[in-house]
Amino acid sequence: MTWQPPLLWRAALAVSTAVVAPWCRLRVTGDVPEALRHGPLILAANHVSPGDPIVLTAACRRRRIAPRIMATGGVFRAPVVGPFMRWAGHIRVDRRTARVADALGAATSAVAEGSVVAVYPEGRIGLDPGMWPERGKTGAARIALASGAIVVPVALWGVHEVVPYGAPKGLAAALLRAVVRRPVVRVHFGAPVDLSDLSGQRTGDARRATERIIAGIASALEPLRADEPDRPRHVDPTRPVTP
Repeated sequence: MTWQPPLLWRAALAVSTAVVAPWCRLRVTGDVPEALRHGPLILAANHVSPGDPIVLTAACRRRRIAPRIMATGGVFRAPVVGPFMRWAGHIRVDRRTARVADALGAATSAVAEGSVVAVYPEGRIGLDPGMWPERGKTGAARIALASGAIVVPVALWGVHEVVPYGAPKGLAAALLRAVVRRPVVRVHFGAPVDLSDLSGQRTGDARRATERIIAGIASALEPLRADEPDRPRHVDPTRPVTP
């Protein structure tokens, strides 16, 4: 039986665009084929800000997609948000623990049930100085190879101008500035990543698939930041960078 989004999650999707409207101008481009919108499908997105899940939710609403989001275990432990995430059917990832592998099994099962699963292949908010996608973890690729699901790369840009890396510290002031400025936040659904020649049975397949997924995200991101290709104009002082 195909997974059906719980009523609570459908309600959150319905109001998501209204939630982001006061603090940004959301521009969504690209699309997902109609046949894939209800799954099985993997959405692989870059990660530039703690606000990405909210923006991704609003973009998916516009494309009539109800994804199950893979999120760090800390979110599930938070009051109010944690129970909501569980009730809505999202998938917990306990990073740097012995239980981290459980998330891959849960996500693979979710895709097999016909779900759309959204994942951040970088495994964290990227710390590349130019804010391009980092070298990815192999989780998204392993889910794709195990399930045979299509992977659609999704690029987000501009959320870092609204929600700082250090949030919730400084969040109120940042949102107030955003309400005044209303920066443009862009989301682009790219072309599906071709993994048809990879079986997952050969050594290195997961890494090769990961590299293709990250390349697909970078290609989808390029037109969103054509006027700032090397370094972002907006510099978040709370955000560390890797050399």
